[in-house]
Amino acid sequence: MADARVVVVGAGVAGLVSALLLAQRGLNVSLVEASMQAGGKIHTRTVDGLAIDSGPTVMTMRWVFDEVLQQCGTSLDAELTLQPLSVLARHFWPDGQRLDLLADPQASEAEMERFGGAQAADQFRRFCSRSRELHDVLQEPFMCAQAPRLASFTARLGASGLGVLAQLGPMRSLWQQLQREFAHPRLRQLFGRYATYCGSSPWQAPATLMLIAQVEMDGVWSVDGGMHALARCLLRLAQERGVSCHFGRGCERIEVHNDRVQGVILSDGQRLSADAVVFNGDPSALRQGLLGAQVRQAVPQPAPQRSLSALTWSAVIPASACELDRHNVFFQDDYASEFEDIFEEGRLPQDPTVYVCAQDRPWTPTASSDPSRRERVLCLVNAPALGDQELDEEELRQCQSASFSRMAHHGLQIEGHPMVRTDPRDFHHRFPASAGALYGQATHGWMSIFARPGAKTPLPGLYLAGGGVHPGPGVPMAALSGQRAAEAVWASLGSTSQWPQEATYGGMSTR
Repeated sequence: MADARVVVVGAGVAGLVSALLLAQRGLNVSLVEASMQAGGKIHTRTVDGLAIDSGPTVMTMRWVFDEVLQQCGTSLDAELTLQPLSVLARHFWPDGQRLDLLADPQASEAEMERFGGAQAADQFRRFCSRSRELHDVLQEPFMCAQAPRLASFTARLGASGLGVLAQLGPMRSLWQQLQREFAHPRLRQLFGRYATYCGSSPWQAPATLMLIAQVEMDGVWSVDGGMHALARCLLRLAQERGVSCHFGRGCERIEVHNDRVQGVILSDGQRLSADAVVFNGDPSALRQGLLGAQVRQAVPQPAPQRSLSALTWSAVIPASACELDRHNVFFQDDYASEFEDIFEEGRLPQDPTVYVCAQDRPWTPTASSDPSRRERVLCLVNAPALGDQELDEEELRQCQSASFSRMAHHGLQIEGHPMVRTDPRDFHHRFPASAGALYGQATHGWMSIFARPGAKTPLPGLYLAGGGVHPGPGVPMAALSGQRAAEAVWASLGSTSQWPQEATYGGMSTR
């Protein structure tokens, strides 16, 4: 086993986790990355001399990283400084109404009562109970399992788990379920946004996504140094365990001989032999033959519906008078129109919801008293994954104007300050064959949760990891996919050593 050679293509979170865990077990691991930095979708943009997290900004499910680092003889607390957030997210509406979701369940209930009366608080309490039950039922047989198919999934659920799903009505859309959960239309809108965490529409995503409420109630953290500090940490630990890194040299082709993967050819012509290759990239790159015709059939055909892309602005602004917290959402009144524009009309939303990560909030006492202080913000609106096409510049301008106006209405001025804009074309360039889709395939329809490819492909020696792979998008889910890929490689290379069982640090909250 010590002589086994593994090449990991792509240094996103999933690729980093796979490389780290396999190197920890003594394998000869090479990590190949076309860009000059690790992290994949986790990345920073420098604006006016300041680094801004310009990819994923929300840290949840820390137990996933606790488990990864424990397997490597260290801990998350030993490697990084995480700060628990008391405000999970702050939500604004055009008429000035505002609602905070809070880490403390009782405080959130009180906030719900202030917002929508006793009925809203009672419905929120029952919604959280159902979300917790659903989360606990699905964590082991779905999130922490090698890609389940319907038969194996139902077998692992057992009678009690099937009963929970039956009560939920898994064939309902998330929006249909929220109509049953909440009388207040703005609470439906708020929790319907969870579909966008998977790059999907709440009108088409399955009701099972309501479990995200429990994921957030289990804790949201900020990472000192930004989310990219997490990627740098994983890279450093991998290198300390002997992983050989090839940055700025992409994978030109995955070599196949006698119906088995034999290695990769890099963009500079170098060949790296391999007994196994872990591909941490959009599965569409394989499907479209970008890594060679011989690996096209390693992923499901035909191409699935694309998930959401995004239009983002990374900006440095004078400290805003707007009462921002770290994570903020500026809603509009007609939520359905946003998803009709994107998924039905194939255009940027004319009336977008805007997410803002205010990366210096909440203010420290020292910063709050500084009249000259500046702050870093990432502003994001959902967009169609059309990055492989020409985009209408006037449409981009109109969407930007609508987004900036929405924020300005609440006192957050972005216009006229240093910023960098990123649109679906930029994401398509960074993630080839993705068309700018940031979450792999859309999670639309109740069977969609079984449609993502798993770690093991039909082609011997080729394994998949990343947000486009089971269990799905998001930083912790990508890390889980990296674990699944490492496990599959370990098993395929004939190890008689058992892979360590996962703990569930805080993953099964009883709140």
